[in-house]
Amino acid sequence: MHEFSIASAVVATAVKHADGRRVTVVSLRLGALRQVVPDALAFAFEICARETLCEGARLEWEELPARVRCAPCDRVSTLARLPLRCPACGGGDVAVVGGEELEVESIEVEEGAACTV
Repeated sequence: MHEFSIASAVVATAVKHADGRRVTVVSLRLGALRQVVPDALAFAFEICARETLCEGARLEWEELPARVRCAPCDRVSTLARLPLRCPACGGGDVAVVGGEELEVESIEVEEGAACTV
């Protein structure tokens, strides 16, 4: 299951940018063409986050649809399923313009105690 390698990379990225602070939320952008199973990714994230700054963090994601640009008719279309064909004209000469994303969009971290003077 490739979700474990993805979860491991997500945890490493979040820890790197947390600057020693505990991570509370990690937000991802997941393209449909990446074929990530969100529940499997959440399970893998929980395991990979153990004993790191991400332990107990909530994993959130935005699922992005597959989008293609058709060369003959120049339309950009969202695809609900494969194969990669233009839904407008039926042509197969399409270029993927969306749906391959796999990005850590943001992380939320705990801030230290406020200074009182």
